[in-house]
Amino acid sequence: MVFDLGEVLVPSQGLERRLCAELGVTEADLRIAYWAHRHRYDLGDPPHRYWSAVFADLGLAPDPDRMDTAERLDVTFWSALPPTSSMLLADLARAKVRTAVLSNAPRGLAAAVRAAAWSGPFDRMLFSADIGLAKPSQDIYRRADVEFGTSPEQVVFFDDRMDNVRAAVAHGWDAHLWRGAAAAVRLLRERDVLG
Repeated sequence: MVFDLGEVLVPSQGLERRLCAELGVTEADLRIAYWAHRHRYDLGDPPHRYWSAVFADLGLAPDPDRMDTAERLDVTFWSALPPTSSMLLADLARAKVRTAVLSNAPRGLAAAVRAAAWSGPFDRMLFSADIGLAKPSQDIYRRADVEFGTSPEQVVFFDDRMDNVRAAVAHGWDAHLWRGAAAAVRLLRERDVLG
């Protein structure tokens, strides 16, 4: 079982509101600036480069303290597992299902997730910034199979982006668009992964 992190194990609801309150900008403006530079950040760009670009797009002075605060809020938010995901992972652990994470994520977030207590039961965690590859590139799915010790037909994968799902299917994974933990449990029961 392979899961994406953002919008799958950890939904983003509330993140924009928190960042907007801290930075004094609108959610619409933040959303554009936040995602405009995220790909390079997820591939390994350092936090100061990412947040400098976001602040510039928002018309904010590149204040290092405010950028550090934004980075802390971002990493803390994305590395906190909600109860629905905790219950799903507990069910998988009881069923002795091997689990992994494959996520487009920057280095700071990858480190925070690995340090979080909830990440312990995962067999592997592979983050884009660690390897310089990002979904939906076919290269990252090939690399994941190597890292996870799997062949494509052995992997069930959940992601929130259809382009990532399509790429995983093209690679040979049993990939599905994330529709929530309850839908995932139903599918896993159909696959006899969960009883």
